[in-house]
Amino acid sequence: MHVPPVYKAIDRRQIRHVMERYPLATLATNGPAVPFATHLPVIFAPHDDVVADELAGASMFGHMNRANSHWSSLFDSMSAKLVFSGPHGYVSPAVYDTVPAAPTWNFVAVHIEGTLRPITDFEETLYVVRSTVSAFERTFGDGWQMEESLDYFRTIGPAVGAFRFEVRSVEAMFKLSQEKDIGTQRRVADRFDVETGCAHELASLMHEFTLPVDHDA
Repeated sequence: MHVPPVYKAIDRRQIRHVMERYPLATLATNGPAVPFATHLPVIFAPHDDVVADELAGASMFGHMNRANSHWSSLFDSMSAKLVFSGPHGYVSPAVYDTVPAAPTWNFVAVHIEGTLRPITDFEETLYVVRSTVSAFERTFGDGWQMEESLDYFRTIGPAVGAFRFEVRSVEAMFKLSQEKDIGTQRRVADRFDVETGCAHELASLMHEFTLPVDHDA
């Protein structure tokens, strides 16, 4: 990923926030003709010893359907990449209030390179699935408890291919109009803020990560 210096994100807590808030990652590995790429949920391994403001050296869990041909291509200690995509949105030159101008697209993306280790033990695979459910119920769910469904989990478990991903390096691009003056950045954020969904979330990240606090607001 080409990351111009103005858009390079270096705050590890901000990067981790994006990874945890938008955990449907793309796993990319080498394939026979073109790379394999699978969309799948990824979490930080529970009880990982790496502190929150570090990422290199952290462990992550992911899983996919074993019927996916991507799964059969995986092997222990292979190099792989995880791509996390945050919110994004079109920026119209109308908000710049200046000419000449050109449109662009704002977005947030995190690329993680590391070592992938497929998990073959069934109980460890079940642990990955249970950990993933617990993490997502806390963040996105309604507090559902899985205990009463564990027998069902065990019936579908053999179809699940789980893996551990050991993070080696991190590259993050937060393209949030940083090349513009603060007034223009605020207009861009305000324009996104009146939208719903992805654009509204992008405005929130602009206010959280790049815009200074407006004490007059």
